[in-house]
Amino acid sequence: MNIFKETGALLEGHFVLTSGRHSATYFQCAKVLQYPEHLSDFAATIIDHFKNTDIDKVISPAVGGIVIGTEVGRQLSVKTIFTERQEGKMT
Repeated sequence: MNIFKETGALLEGHFVLTSGRHSATYFQCAKVLQYPEHLSDFAATIIDHFKNTDIDKVISPAVGGIVIGTEVGRQLSVKTIFTERQEGKMT
């Protein structure tokens, strides 16, 4: 949580999320992931979560996910691809 506060990524106020729900806090991950050391650490944490999985490809959403998805793929030495939202569905 400290990393989010230190980088200004933890925002407080009133937010309408893409789901339509409302929240008093919002994590703007891009503000954390702009720092290579944090990007690398977050990717390593994701990789550790899937350590017993045979991963041959990383798929991430185009909006908000390309940076972390690419770093996860880089650390795993696998291909990375992204999806985009079209007519409300990920394609």
